[in-house]
Amino acid sequence: MTNALKPMLITQGDAAGIGPEIIAKAYRDAPNRMQTCVVVGDCAVMQRAVDVLAAAHPEAQRLHVMPVDALHQVSSTLPTFTIPVLQVSPPMSPLPAWGRISAEAGQLAADCVVWAAQAVLRGDAAALVTAPLHKEALCAAGVPFPGHTEMLQACAAAHAGVAVEDMPVRMMLVTPELKTVLVSIHVSLRQAIDAVTIDNILQTLRITHQAEVATTGRAPRMAVAGLNPHAGEGGLMGREELDIIIPALQQARAEGMQVFGPMAPDTVFMRARKKQGGPAEFDVVIAMYHDQGLIPVKYLGVEHGVNVTLGLPLVRTSPDHGTAFDLAGTGQADASSFLAAVEVAVVLQRPDSLR
Repeated sequence: MTNALKPMLITQGDAAGIGPEIIAKAYRDAPNRMQTCVVVGDCAVMQRAVDVLAAAHPEAQRLHVMPVDALHQVSSTLPTFTIPVLQVSPPMSPLPAWGRISAEAGQLAADCVVWAAQAVLRGDAAALVTAPLHKEALCAAGVPFPGHTEMLQACAAAHAGVAVEDMPVRMMLVTPELKTVLVSIHVSLRQAIDAVTIDNILQTLRITHQAEVATTGRAPRMAVAGLNPHAGEGGLMGREELDIIIPALQQARAEGMQVFGPMAPDTVFMRARKKQGGPAEFDVVIAMYHDQGLIPVKYLGVEHGVNVTLGLPLVRTSPDHGTAFDLAGTGQADASSFLAAVEVAVVLQRPDSLR
């Protein structure tokens, strides 16, 4: 069966956050796009989200939650505005309060991600789109991963029968105007500085190069941000650029990659931003740590941002925002980034459409 005929899996995220609500909004506002998607989650959680939307928007189309027992039950023949939910863990009762950290919600969210990832890795589903997790809820549940990326990396490594370190992954953030890939992800800033090594930078460049070639059919122009202000000013503001980043770029060029830098972090993102009427100077920016890369992407419009995990043997995307506990249960959360994540997952399943 081709990927086009297989369902796409949606994990509901933290039950106390906006994940279930934005999923429901996607089924309401883009029913054709969601027609062959299956929610891996909890029926009662999704029904509560549907009820919240109905109360907040009584004039809008009413949705229906439909429990399913297996992926093959889902097809384009399902009634429109129906949310198929595959219950992969015992039903949640009682449901967690909106906007509150819950170990139960953290465990359920993790269970859904692991089940869905394994299904895609087995070839039973085409791709995975994940609604937001809450890292404190995962920790409260004793889940040994700080977020999706690390959890999916472990699942993929186990499926392949290799050590986690032999399944290197990277986080790419995508908007219509900018792409950026991070050298390190969910670590402290002090640890992130220590993670700026020749090997980590070179690995990031290789993973990004391979992913972009597979998607676009051509070698990407990769701009590399410096770690220090002004990219170190020739060593006046730190030697990481001279001793670490430049040697990594020299090795990448020797391997045939198009890399540029290190560049001043406060200007490189502007140079890589797509402009109206013409292409950007670069295809992607390599950022040295989490906030260096995410702040410019989110400033350009978090409602359009998509998180893509590079290096996995499966397609995984997610919206570029968190659980938004302050909005949970209000019916006001914006589903735009989630729908963008669905669209990007569809494209990544058939990259030839971009060439």
